[in-house]
Amino acid sequence: MAIEEIYKRDGSVVPFDKERTMRAIYKAAAEIGKKDQKLARRLADKVIDILENHFPKTVPTVEDVGDIVEQVLIEQGHGNIAKAYIIYRQKRKDLREKKEKDQVETIPYQTIWKTLVWNLDHQCETVDKLNTYVDNKTLPELITASEDAYSEELARITADISKRINEIKLLIICGPSSSGKTTTAKRLRRLLEQQKIGFIRLDIDNYYYNLKVHLKDPYGDYDFEGPYALDLPLINQHLADLVQCKTVNVPRYDFKTGKREKKTDELRRKKGQIILIDSLFGIYDKVTESVKQNQKYKVYLETLCQLRDKNSDFVRWTDVRMLRRMIRDTQFRSYDPMKTVGHWHYVRHGELKNIIPYIDQADYIFDTSLAYELPILKFYLFKYFPKIIKAYQKDSHRQDAYMRAQRVYALLEQVHGWNNDSVVPKNSILREFIG
Repeated sequence: MAIEEIYKRDGSVVPFDKERTMRAIYKAAAEIGKKDQKLARRLADKVIDILENHFPKTVPTVEDVGDIVEQVLIEQGHGNIAKAYIIYRQKRKDLREKKEKDQVETIPYQTIWKTLVWNLDHQCETVDKLNTYVDNKTLPELITASEDAYSEELARITADISKRINEIKLLIICGPSSSGKTTTAKRLRRLLEQQKIGFIRLDIDNYYYNLKVHLKDPYGDYDFEGPYALDLPLINQHLADLVQCKTVNVPRYDFKTGKREKKTDELRRKKGQIILIDSLFGIYDKVTESVKQNQKYKVYLETLCQLRDKNSDFVRWTDVRMLRRMIRDTQFRSYDPMKTVGHWHYVRHGELKNIIPYIDQADYIFDTSLAYELPILKFYLFKYFPKIIKAYQKDSHRQDAYMRAQRVYALLEQVHGWNNDSVVPKNSILREFIG
């Protein structure tokens, strides 16, 4: 059977490129002075023969192919090439690990440490200790402490902005999906207005291109997770005009029809007012490049959850955000939680490419995780996961979703749920998702 697809390391499925196998062998051979394309082709053909005629899987992984390449090189008497290829694989692995490490380290260690210390001080740094709050019916106490910590962070940002009020023209609330941008922007705006600082809000979501120009994947999903889904030239023209106190005509985007309406809305900044935007990609420079750097203040949000599960592994930040988005999509967008899990590979791809590499440009990094939220999230979502896992387990094209659903389900199994949300304050960031 011809091999047509292959699993990448993130679990996604891509077309299998036979030529890549040949090129990898050729590069390894070239390292020891054997620049022989015919030899590389012959060896690659043997690899393909094993995959197509003597391999138990119809869709191999990248690692499967690499292991077979090593096997063929050794069996065919090319030990030196095999050694060069093994070294090549290790270098690639080291580069991937360094990249992953660099992505984490874009968040200052002190910021992450601050969250961990807070959890230690409040006896909620592990799932077991969090469960104690649920079992003892003292979760409301942790909720109060968590919400107070969030409010204190807002106060610090307010003070920081107030010091630069004479130069700031644009306040950007940015961060990955479901990090809490909407609530944070609203509450921060109220605090700054109490300081007599005026605002106008520019809704970046109105600048999406019409849906018909967006490409679909084989599953019918549109990719909204990149900045180039937005009309960046128009955004920058309007920002430049607003900084100059000129009137702009802001488009209206209808997400139901996937098109801009004919009607627009006039917007003008008065002298002394700050333009406020909250956007996934606000930290990506090309979104706001028409505004001078010293005129911008960027607040970056992330759920810097510092909670260890029963295996002593830290809960992944992205998993917390995916749970939040699953609820929001269900509550407000009539979107099946299964589709949210399946779509998450787009979300992560957009974050890793267009958001995370630019974190170091933020003026303030804000942890929007809530120490108490997993018991609440479980109440809403736990029931969906068996069905999601079963569906994606059978879909060879969505093994990334299957692995993700398995991991999150295993986490929620450890968490003791809280059976209602009445204890969550009305102004909590969690209300942005649960309603």
